[in-house]
Amino acid sequence: MPKVTYIEADGATHTVDVASGTTGRDAAIDNDIPGIDGDCGGVCACATCHVYVDPGWIDKVGRAAEGEMEAELLQFAEDFRETSRLACQIEITEALDGLVLNIPTGQH
Repeated sequence: MPKVTYIEADGATHTVDVASGTTGRDAAIDNDIPGIDGDCGGVCACATCHVYVDPGWIDKVGRAAEGEMEAELLQFAEDFRETSRLACQIEITEALDGLVLNIPTGQH
């Protein structure tokens, strides 16, 4: 089972086991990770599951595709960065075992 580490803006770290096929958003909600709201229920409609993919992982995870809904929503996310993604759009697989996701200061 892949492990994902979520790092809060204050540096608090949470490493959780995630079943393959689960999204980063659902894994955060299921494990009560603070800072991931996911208000829309994971349907890529709100940007309240905004995370920064650790630079060492961005090539494996991939970037938000220009012109797609995720990229459009991220334009309105607080403190958008080049490694910004919506956790609801990151499917956790065995290839992402050890993934590190940083949580922004705020989601609204």
